Amino acid sequence: MHNSADGALLDAARDCVLAVGLRRTTLTDVARRAGVSRMTMYRRWPDMATLMADLMTREWSALALTAEAEAEGATARERIVDGLVRGARALRRHAMFRRVVELDPEVLLPYLVDRRGSVQDAILEHLVASIAEGRDDGSLRPQEPVLLARAAVLAVHGFVVSAATMTGPGGTGTDITEEALDDELRLLLDRHLRP
Repeated sequence: MHNSADGALLDAARDCVLAVGLRRTTLTDVARRAGVSRMTMYRRWPDMATLMADLMTREWSALALTAEAEAEGATARERIVDGLVRGARALRRHAMFRRVVELDPEVLLPYLVDRRGSVQDAILEHLVASIAEGRDDGSLRPQEPVLLARAAVLAVHGFVVSAATMTGPGGTGTDITEEALDDELRLLLDRHLRP
């Protein structure tokens, strides 16, 4: 958890990333923007990787928690699906995420092919708990909750990271929109979790 001083420094880091991108942001830039000394920054974060990890965790965890809290539905399955679709849409539209994808997409690669990050772990933890609790209403298939959660998160990855590559003209002369893709994600997740 971060205190308010850390919050102000993370806000400054976010502003720097929005201005010049993640790779071009330095601890000195963040210190200058926050109006603190470089030593203040170095006492809290020894390097940019640590600062950026904390920033991404703060920004994207907040999106996931909001999506989960706002999720609607009569059954556990409907609430889980709605939360995941809301979260995917919010992350895809998040200004800092878009900036990272635009300028520094290689930063995301380790989290897609090599290892999970703390945000992914937190999402999985919440999802596993929701799936386990949701078994009571009979709306979820009786599969290992960790497996269901991980498969759902894998599906969501593509709809977050690659959605822009799949929008545009469709084969029937209509445009494929982000909203249409979100509808397909909703259907995919619902069928994945349905008994």
